[in-house]
Amino acid sequence: MSSAAQPVPMPASGRLESLDVLRGFDMFWIVGGGQLVHALAKGTTHPWLIQLNEQFTHFPWEGFRFYDLIMPLFLFMIGVSMPYSFASRLGRGQGRARIFGHVLIRVVVLCVLGMTINGKLLTYDPSKFQITYSVLHVLAMGYLVAAVLLLTLKPRAQVVAVAALMAVYWIVQTYIPAPGQATVGTYASGTTFGDWLNERLLGDWQGEWRRPWILSLTTYGATAMLGVFAGQLLRSDRPNLAKLGWLVLWGVACLAAGWAWSFQVPIVKKTWTTTYVLVAGGWSYLFLALFFLVVDVWRLRRWAFFFKVIGMNSIAAYMLCNLFGPALREAARVLVGGLKPRLGAAWYPSLEVAVTFAILWLILFWMYRKQAFLKI
Repeated sequence: MSSAAQPVPMPASGRLESLDVLRGFDMFWIVGGGQLVHALAKGTTHPWLIQLNEQFTHFPWEGFRFYDLIMPLFLFMIGVSMPYSFASRLGRGQGRARIFGHVLIRVVVLCVLGMTINGKLLTYDPSKFQITYSVLHVLAMGYLVAAVLLLTLKPRAQVVAVAALMAVYWIVQTYIPAPGQATVGTYASGTTFGDWLNERLLGDWQGEWRRPWILSLTTYGATAMLGVFAGQLLRSDRPNLAKLGWLVLWGVACLAAGWAWSFQVPIVKKTWTTTYVLVAGGWSYLFLALFFLVVDVWRLRRWAFFFKVIGMNSIAAYMLCNLFGPALREAARVLVGGLKPRLGAAWYPSLEVAVTFAILWLILFWMYRKQAFLKI
């Protein structure tokens, strides 16, 4: 392999602390923040809180709310970290093949963890196992596609490859009918070529997690690559003001393109449409710009420690919440259950959710103090 096919070396820099904080901010809404908003909204009649609560629910199909940003933002941040981690490995003398081997191991581990959470792996009955549409599954697939592109293409070719991935998804889903379907371009659930492909190849192994995710590998990869572009920019020797300007410009451009394209291709999280990639990518660029400005440029970091503790152990936080959530909730009941008669049915659930999350955060804080970070 010629050197032209290797990732372009970029100037080394310190750890991007804003990325840890943003990762923790994102994960917070998964492991506690969203549940707290739901509980508070049920305990009050304040219109603003009820409207805020709506942002912490997914659209049934077409549309975009804050909660629809959680998963793609995390995948975007994986992309941001890849130029840093790959350059570090290359700097230590690791070859492309060894790096890709590590990528494959991470992909397998993430998929197994995803099946552990909602793929019935813990039934220990192979007949019940399911390929799941889980957060970890999407992260693994997007990471895999982005790793291939980053390890084999120059930066300009990477941009062309992302455009090609988006075009493939758009053409197949819009203009190629599924066998037995008379119409194209409807994007209705279960009617597209991508839906047919999954049913054809996987069938009942999908269980209740029926999504056209085989075709969506293209758009998962595109989301991760948007993050790769941000990581390459942040690792460059450009002035911080220029970096911020480009992040904001890319964010606004993605939002505008996603909105314009949505008149043909709907914004649908469940099928990870091209417009969903652009809208989520636009907001991801803007959030990254904001956190980079505050944390790494202005160096205002005291407020960020709360999120950093979560972000430095995000996989541990996610697994603890999903596998041991009931145990954490029971521990919270032991601590504050006696207050239920005093607070009443309206407000006690909010306290229980808050204490449950506090227990989780203290576990993560203990891990942080011990420098015990779950890395894959």
